[in-house]
Amino acid sequence: MARLADYFVVVGYDLDKRGGSEGQGRIHQRFPEKDWEDNPFPQGLELFCQPSGWQLAPERKPSSFFVAVLTDINSERHYCACFTFWESVENPQLQKGEPSEADEDDSPDVLQPAQLYAPRSLVLVSRLDHTEVFRNCLSLIYTVHVDGLTVPMETVIGNLLTCIIPIAGGSQINDPPLCSLSDWLLGCFQPGQEDREESSRTITLGAGDRQVIQTPINDSLPVSGCSVAQLFRQLGIVNVLCLFCAALTEHKILFLSSSYQRLTDACRALLAIMFPLKYSFTYVPILPGKLLEVLSSPTPFIIGVNSHFRSETQELLDVIIADLDGGTVTIPECVHISVLPEPLLHHTQTAISMVLDPELEVADHAFPPPSIQPSALKIQDKEIRAVFLWLFSQLFQGYRWCLHIIRIHPEPVIRFHKAAFLGQRALSEDDFLMKVLDGMAFAGFVSERGPPYRATDLFDDLIANQVERIRKETGDPHKVMKHIKELAEQLFKNENPYPAVTMHRVQRTAESAHPRLPQTSFPLLDEVAVQLFIDHATAKLKTAPPVVKAELKSMVPTGPPLVDFVDRNGNVLANSARRLEVVRNCITYIFDNKMLEAKKLMPAVLRALKGRAARVCLTQELNLHVLQNRAVLDDQQFDYIVRMMNCTLQDCSHMDEHGIAAALLPLVTAFCRKLGGGITQFAYSCVQEHMVWTNMQFWEAMFYSDVQKHIRTLYLENGEEGDASSPEVEGLGVSQNQLSALELASEQSRLWPTLSKEQQQERVQKEESTVFSQAIHYANRMSYLLLPLDTSKNRLLRNTGLGDVESVSNSYVTNSIAGSMAESYDTESGFEDAESSDVANSVVRFINRFVDKVCNESGVTNEHLKALHTMIPDIVQMHIETLDAVHRESKRLPPIQKPKLLRPTLLPGEEFVMDGMRVHLITDGREEATGSMGGPPLLPAEGAIFLTSYRLIFKGTPTDPLVGEQVVTRSFPVASLTKEKRISVSLPMDQFIQEGLQLRSCTFQLMKIAFDEEVASDLAEVFRKHMHKLRYPQHVQGTFAFTVGQSAKLVVEHKTKDKNQSLKTLSRNLVKTAKRTIGRQYVTRKKYSPPTWENRSSMQSEMDEDEISVSEEPEPSSLTLSSTIRSSDRQTMSNVVERACCRDYQRLGLGTLSNSLTRSKNEPFRISTVNRMYTVCRSYPGLLIVPQSIPDSTIQRICRCYRQNRFPVVCWRNSRTKAVLLRSAGLHAKGVVGFFKSPNAPTAGPSQADSTSLEQEKYLQAIISSMPSYSETSGRNTLSGFTSSHMSTSDSSDKLRQPKIGALMKQVMGAKEDVPGTFSRGALGQRARVVSLSQPRVSVKARNSPRGKWGSIRGSGRLSTYNPDVGNRLAGKESPQANGGPSETYFLRQQRAYLFIIGDKSQLKGGKQDSFQQWEVVPIEVFDVRQVKNSFKKLMKACVPSSLSFDANMTFHRCLEESEWMNLLHRVLQVSVLVVELLDNGSSVMVSLEDGWDVTTQVVSLVQLLSDPYYRTIDGFRLLVEKEWLSFGHRFSHRGAQTLASQSSGFTPVFLQFLDCVHQIHLQFPMEFEFSQYYLKFLAYHYVSNRFRTFLLDSDYERIELGVLYEEKGERKSTQVCKSVWDYIDRLNKKTPIFYNYMFSPEEEEVLKPYSFVSNLKVWDFYTEETLSEGPSFDWELVQGRQEKPQEEAGDKQETTAPKSKRRIVWPCYDNLSKVVPDAITKLLQDVQNLETELGQPTEKWKDTWDKIKTTQRVESRLESRHSFSSSLLMSSNLSHQRRSQGVYLQESGVGSSINLALDCEVSATSTPAAGRPSTSTLYSQFQSTESENRSFEGILYKKGALLKPWKPRWFVLDKTKHQLRYYETRQDKECKGMIELADVESVIPGTPAMGAPKNIDDKAFFDLKTTKRVYNFCAQDSSNAQSWMDSIQGCLSDA
Repeated sequence: MARLADYFVVVGYDLDKRGGSEGQGRIHQRFPEKDWEDNPFPQGLELFCQPSGWQLAPERKPSSFFVAVLTDINSERHYCACFTFWESVENPQLQKGEPSEADEDDSPDVLQPAQLYAPRSLVLVSRLDHTEVFRNCLSLIYTVHVDGLTVPMETVIGNLLTCIIPIAGGSQINDPPLCSLSDWLLGCFQPGQEDREESSRTITLGAGDRQVIQTPINDSLPVSGCSVAQLFRQLGIVNVLCLFCAALTEHKILFLSSSYQRLTDACRALLAIMFPLKYSFTYVPILPGKLLEVLSSPTPFIIGVNSHFRSETQELLDVIIADLDGGTVTIPECVHISVLPEPLLHHTQTAISMVLDPELEVADHAFPPPSIQPSALKIQDKEIRAVFLWLFSQLFQGYRWCLHIIRIHPEPVIRFHKAAFLGQRALSEDDFLMKVLDGMAFAGFVSERGPPYRATDLFDDLIANQVERIRKETGDPHKVMKHIKELAEQLFKNENPYPAVTMHRVQRTAESAHPRLPQTSFPLLDEVAVQLFIDHATAKLKTAPPVVKAELKSMVPTGPPLVDFVDRNGNVLANSARRLEVVRNCITYIFDNKMLEAKKLMPAVLRALKGRAARVCLTQELNLHVLQNRAVLDDQQFDYIVRMMNCTLQDCSHMDEHGIAAALLPLVTAFCRKLGGGITQFAYSCVQEHMVWTNMQFWEAMFYSDVQKHIRTLYLENGEEGDASSPEVEGLGVSQNQLSALELASEQSRLWPTLSKEQQQERVQKEESTVFSQAIHYANRMSYLLLPLDTSKNRLLRNTGLGDVESVSNSYVTNSIAGSMAESYDTESGFEDAESSDVANSVVRFINRFVDKVCNESGVTNEHLKALHTMIPDIVQMHIETLDAVHRESKRLPPIQKPKLLRPTLLPGEEFVMDGMRVHLITDGREEATGSMGGPPLLPAEGAIFLTSYRLIFKGTPTDPLVGEQVVTRSFPVASLTKEKRISVSLPMDQFIQEGLQLRSCTFQLMKIAFDEEVASDLAEVFRKHMHKLRYPQHVQGTFAFTVGQSAKLVVEHKTKDKNQSLKTLSRNLVKTAKRTIGRQYVTRKKYSPPTWENRSSMQSEMDEDEISVSEEPEPSSLTLSSTIRSSDRQTMSNVVERACCRDYQRLGLGTLSNSLTRSKNEPFRISTVNRMYTVCRSYPGLLIVPQSIPDSTIQRICRCYRQNRFPVVCWRNSRTKAVLLRSAGLHAKGVVGFFKSPNAPTAGPSQADSTSLEQEKYLQAIISSMPSYSETSGRNTLSGFTSSHMSTSDSSDKLRQPKIGALMKQVMGAKEDVPGTFSRGALGQRARVVSLSQPRVSVKARNSPRGKWGSIRGSGRLSTYNPDVGNRLAGKESPQANGGPSETYFLRQQRAYLFIIGDKSQLKGGKQDSFQQWEVVPIEVFDVRQVKNSFKKLMKACVPSSLSFDANMTFHRCLEESEWMNLLHRVLQVSVLVVELLDNGSSVMVSLEDGWDVTTQVVSLVQLLSDPYYRTIDGFRLLVEKEWLSFGHRFSHRGAQTLASQSSGFTPVFLQFLDCVHQIHLQFPMEFEFSQYYLKFLAYHYVSNRFRTFLLDSDYERIELGVLYEEKGERKSTQVCKSVWDYIDRLNKKTPIFYNYMFSPEEEEVLKPYSFVSNLKVWDFYTEETLSEGPSFDWELVQGRQEKPQEEAGDKQETTAPKSKRRIVWPCYDNLSKVVPDAITKLLQDVQNLETELGQPTEKWKDTWDKIKTTQRVESRLESRHSFSSSLLMSSNLSHQRRSQGVYLQESGVGSSINLALDCEVSATSTPAAGRPSTSTLYSQFQSTESENRSFEGILYKKGALLKPWKPRWFVLDKTKHQLRYYETRQDKECKGMIELADVESVIPGTPAMGAPKNIDDKAFFDLKTTKRVYNFCAQDSSNAQSWMDSIQGCLSDA
């Protein structure tokens, strides 16, 4: 029973304390005046009566009512029902005659009203929440006051304060009446006998009123009225669910509304839906404005505030604001609300939606049922609450199975096992449930609902009996709704137990009916009268017999146990039964000592142990063996069991949610092995490295679980004790046929009152001693698992939080690759606290903390606790002593036999720097090797890492025994190392591995290694230092290419001496040789062998004698060369590999060297020797191509305008259009200003810049003048002549091509370059392009003249940032004239610029436009080196990730896209294709970007590759790289960070980018390249490997300085290590066709134009492939050596064993596919060689065999009437514009139906038939004629080579039938080396002896054969032989 109201208070406006705009309230009267003992009067009540502040009003406001809630210090809630009405008062200002502070601001014109109204509040304070009853009572008191009823006010208030009602109980009709109202009301209302039944729920205040109080049946269920339904209507489903989750996860929630009662209702509703949890934080439904600072409190709250104060809530950063009036919920950015886990959230939303809007489900029905109305608001309210009750029953089902009862007497002590609960629900990762279980509300839930013997309610019934029903009905919304309606009905009955009673009778005043309410203020009440009522009622209650309502206690049902939940994704392993069988079998094998079988199963077991079921199975199986007394193991068994335990614990979280660690705890103290000296080592000493052992919550849960078992055993009857001892795994299921601990506790609680004091005391003591003994037991257990085996190392403490500090991460901070690690890794991380550094002290402290906590919670006495604190240090000390002995003996154990270290094969000259260190190669982010993408798990592997002078090599075997026979090799050159990072590694196989390294290489390799425990950390540090020293030598001479075959130590000792020597060498060598030979482009190189450092000085004499030989055969049209050749060298001359470009310049017709001053003036270009001493530009070659007319002095001046002095030089000429390609660096900033800008700025006088600028103009003009098209036009001085020449040269293909260039130009320059308005106003001076020229170079006289002459650059302000007309002109668009008429192009084709300059947009800003069209600037955006570097890093991380990523944004393709590597390739290719188009169109192009050695080199190289088929051959590509990359000074050393000096700049793969571009072109045109994709990969690997000297140093100047440019000729034939990658490739190419492209079938003179869009580009497989069986295949000697061994072994085995299948499995990423599954041609060529070897014949070179096959298999299609096919059958001329990327082309032969496979076209010597006349050779190609028939005349002739080659003897065959003169290497040769079509021969004439001809030959033995293309020079053995040849050939010609 309880008082309906504790206090009645009258609060009014305090007129005396009015100060300012706001007044104060004052309590006028309160009843009773003395506080109740059990319920003191709440302070500050007057604030809550007017939450917005006490203010006077100018007019009367309506009366208001609301209920505020106050919470006292004991967390008891007091409901303050406040009824406010307004009374008139005199205006105090008018009375006093003085204005208040507030009124001073008012306008003086505003009249102050004479009468104001003040609020008066009647307040009831109660501990019960009966809102409607309070409203009625206060309304009645107001009515008595206003209407002047006859009832004394004191009577009404006295009755109200003495009214006693039941708290709960509902309508139990049989309940006896608890007390009578007759005594309270002093005869005002005497009830009859028949009313006694209702007396407990009907009250009257003696004013003719009567009210029925609906007390709930069960007061534990909240009363909500309609508030919940109202809240959902105001905010909506999603918003309320959001608030619900926020309240449960302890966020701050603020409600805003203009209605106070709505605020109270909303807060009440939120608490109602949280049932069965109770909100225990700050709860203030109505917060007064003066207390708003409460909102800044750090604790969670639910508070309501009037909307009036909205502005003051804006700055709250962590408060969720719900606006009830606006229907919004605002969540700040910094607040994250955990939401309900799916599918509960979805089910809940659906159920609430069906309650609020039942029509939604049938809204789409074609024939909807009759209108479905939602329930009434009160019913709807209960239905929504039922949904939340249903939700909580699912969230908390099975919670009682996770309660630990640790004391029953004197009071039950219960703890909740959170980890077990989460583990069984498979929700351990769920953020929401974790926070709820950690919250205060759930702690209250456990303490309130945990006791097993108490009163139960609806929620208990739901959890106990309806879980199964809920689970079955979840998928069916209709069944769910049925259940919800049933629950709602129970909730409604609980809240409204008397639905039929409507006997309310309360008089109310009608305010609207009183236009003038009485002016009398509320009267002062007689306090004595009211107090008499109260005293009388109190006395009666004391004398009345105490009626105690018996609380119905019962045993709380536990409900069904939690079934093993499927994890949330629903993917249960289908084959789990098979996995469990594997685990059981493995354990059986171990205990039966079948170790081989166990070893085979072990990897599968370790994989299976990642699943929970397998881990449980392991604990159960091991437990069975402990019970069979099989716990003592031998060493190997012990190792296996420990390994399995470690694996099991490794996959457990520190919470141990599945109880695995709990189940293993007794096992690790049971299994042991015997060491020497009678010492026993237990398993716990080997499983300490797991976080779970340092988690206090784990030990607490374990302790409580064990105490519960022992308490249960204590109270079980004797007959059940045997069963109780059987093992149980907490949280993994308890057998139901036994009484649970909670059920026993419930029974004991029921019996407790019946026991005597002695019995009670005895039970308390027994429980106490049980807890005490367990505490001692756990102190021992904890010391076992927390004290490391080697207590001096303190290893465990490094990673754990045992000390008083937070646990630290076990990943070390990594230094950069250059950084030195000063600190040792043996120091503990995070444990440098002086006190905690001692392991024993820290463990004692940890155990003490644990003991304090559990003993205090378990109610252990202080005496026992002190005893424990005394014992713990002794326990720890004893254990340490035991461990010392164990540690000592375990050291003496023979080490486990580890796999034998495999030594790698080394290259000749490669040496070990550090011998193998045992390491584990662990998995990185690539999945192929782990077995997850098919194939065996090759990684992790165990082996050794070797550091050699060249490579870093790992060699070992997989740890998985099923693939243990395979060898895993991963290696990369030390020089390619780009990043080294220290990592910490924990592996399942060995818990002692501490540190590791992650090594990344720019050959797209990654090694993650973990050092074995036998490798000392200082040794690992030595390894790192050696690796650094090798990676970044002091000087380039410390690289492998120089030190090969020498001791690396010598390099370090003698490097200073050597450098001085090389400088001396340079000064002599350079001056002598360069002067004599004017450079080295046309030289034969002496191979330079590095001497040993001791005899380096003796080399100088040899150096001085070095002579550079010049090859002596120029083009027939060129002049003879100056020669310094020794005659004895003529035979070796053909073998000389010339390093670079002179012969290429002569091939291109760009110039020749002459020893006379009479150089032909017809040659437009010359080879300049101005840079022979590298004085003009150090990064350029010694010989350069410049215009004929430019003297060397000019060059020396203009070079200063360009960065690094890299002035424009010609590097290639188009053989058809004669347009030239130039390269240079960008201009200096001042050069740009002076050269590209208008010169009108005033200058003091003719400055040096002006003259230099003029020199530059002359230089460019000279280049333009050299072009034939320019010469032609400049030679004619009439307009007609000019036009005719241009009209004739422009063919239809030009017209077709023009728009393409324009489009390309716009793409390259960027669309934004189009200037608006250009077309409307016309281009300035458009007509100036069509001019008549009288002289080649004339400066402009009148600049604005429409018919102006050619102008100078300076004069016209040419070369602007961009010309808006460039793209339009090239696209064939015409700009109108200024007068609006058609452009003159209508009459005359526009002339394009002669020279296009590709420049950097950023440098060409701000130039003035001009329409002068001699040259054009194309500004493009160039990416800088930094972009390439960053892009490459991202590319490496994408292709070779360091760890597996499960982030959806970190997939391979997403990372590849983010790297932007493909975009960079696209931009390079795009510019290159544009340049190709321009050159092909007849315009010269100058590429002038950055410093001229990165992007410029890429572009010019690609342009030449695309334009000139020669560069697509193996020799040509070599020449291209030597010329453009090596000679023109690409900074290989700097960009590759090859030495210590360039380390800081980092690795920038400019050359790799170029190779990738070539790879992209190769993919699109596979038949145009002689070399294969492997050739490109080979170069990509070796340009960073530093194995060869080719790509070392930054320029030819540096190479000469070091003496590596010229090599000894005599050494070329030796078998010594190749110093040049080209020599190596040549040697290899002779042995194997690995570099050859079988599809090579080039078109004559085809210009390639590849697609460059990112969508057309492919990721190069060089970046992603690897071969773990042998490592990279680019060091061919190593691969070959490995290849032979397996074959021999296989041969041996086959003889002894039965025949086996020859099939074998090919594994991705392991096998070398080109070797294991070779292509057919390679395989057949190999077979031919093998057969020749078997037959004892000399083996023929593969190339000879291939050429023979091509010759015999070549089939030419016969002529058809309308289609003429080329002899290759691969590409017809009318398809030449199409991409030839479809591979081998098949065509049905004209004769028969056979299909012919064309492998190659005719050799290049075959001339193309003249137009309109088919080649006669095609007519005969169908016939197979005999050899003799085709050999009309044959013999030996000397033939002079075409390109600088000497005379060579060849076997010539004259074939009258095919009308050919063919020649072979020898008579026996089957393959034709070349042929001359007799149809092209014009004449045969006697010749003259030439230089270099064979000696002792008659002068008349020479004759020449002149063809339409060239002149062939022959020499017969004598004059008669020569005559016979001439006659025979002449005869053939006359016959034809």
